Amino acid sequence: MAMIIENGLISWIGPQGKIPKKIKFKKTIDLKNKKVMPAFIECHTHSVFAGSRADEFELRNTGSSYLEIAKKGGGILSTMRKTRKATPKDLLASTQERVNNFIKQGVATVEIKSGYALDLKNEIKTLEVIHKIKTARVIPTFLGAHAKPPEYDSYGQYLEFLATKVLPIVKKKKLSNRVDIFIEKNFFEVAESRTYLAAAKKLGFEVTIHANQLSLSGGAELALELQAQSADHVINLSDDTIQYFAKSKTVAVLLPAADLYMKCAYPPARALIDSGATVALATDYNPGTCPTQDLSLVGLLARLEMKMTLSEVFKAYTINAAKALGIDREEGSLSVGKRANFISTDAELTDFFYSAGAMPSHQLFILGKLTKVE
Repeated sequence: MAMIIENGLISWIGPQGKIPKKIKFKKTIDLKNKKVMPAFIECHTHSVFAGSRADEFELRNTGSSYLEIAKKGGGILSTMRKTRKATPKDLLASTQERVNNFIKQGVATVEIKSGYALDLKNEIKTLEVIHKIKTARVIPTFLGAHAKPPEYDSYGQYLEFLATKVLPIVKKKKLSNRVDIFIEKNFFEVAESRTYLAAAKKLGFEVTIHANQLSLSGGAELALELQAQSADHVINLSDDTIQYFAKSKTVAVLLPAADLYMKCAYPPARALIDSGATVALATDYNPGTCPTQDLSLVGLLARLEMKMTLSEVFKAYTINAAKALGIDREEGSLSVGKRANFISTDAELTDFFYSAGAMPSHQLFILGKLTKVE
């Protein structure tokens, strides 16, 4: 088989002996009969932040809940204080290193959320840092509605500030076209979130929601109502909501490594897939509740704990992840007109998502060029 790449896009695929004579190419790369497959897409990360929350791991492990830690000033607000103080230079260096860690695993496109600054100045700062990341394609998502900062008395007041003061600037500066929100009991509630997301959509943003992670919060149902690109976490789902996903284009993004760290139940992947829903996988990499970038672990948990087949895991980390980000017309499969983002490997496909911490040896091509990072 052969693949012709022009200007970073796939222009032709077919048997090597049937390459049209009219096609002229400057360079030939012989992959020596290696397997070729789409590059991975990491569709849910919180990769731009400062500091660590390793101390909270011990607290959770000895009985403190996520909500208890948050009420004492830990959790997201702990990272907020460190991220506000961090310089753009330091944030860029640490974020680039994290993106490079994804690239080493065969990831060509990484979604990165803001949401660890929670004020106008520093949310803009983190979004601008995301735009300076090199090598991989980065999809920035505005997650100002990650938690309520101490400057505001109520969640509704903070959402009004985001809707009227921050979102217009994010849109004007073209820093993101996606808006996320963490809907959960004792965080952002459904009614006020609906108003906020409606304002975001009116400004032209696509929406996604952290939904139904810790409870039947209503976030997944709101995502379906608003035809969001994705609903992420979605552990707690009714049978009716699962059927609603099956009839919707909203992608259920499952984050089993976070569930491992949080000691949560795992999402009902089998029920979602069997119903016809579109399911994607991602790490949820963040400093608190999922401090791992290991795609192999995510896929392994999906297979062991969520009964996903290997082919379903591959699909969840490629074309379905692209659908979750609204970029499936551009990448996620090896098709004419799409980005030439692909992996070549001598390994067997069964070697993938089999051993935690061990991605099989491979080469990553982004826009048709072999990509290496230190």
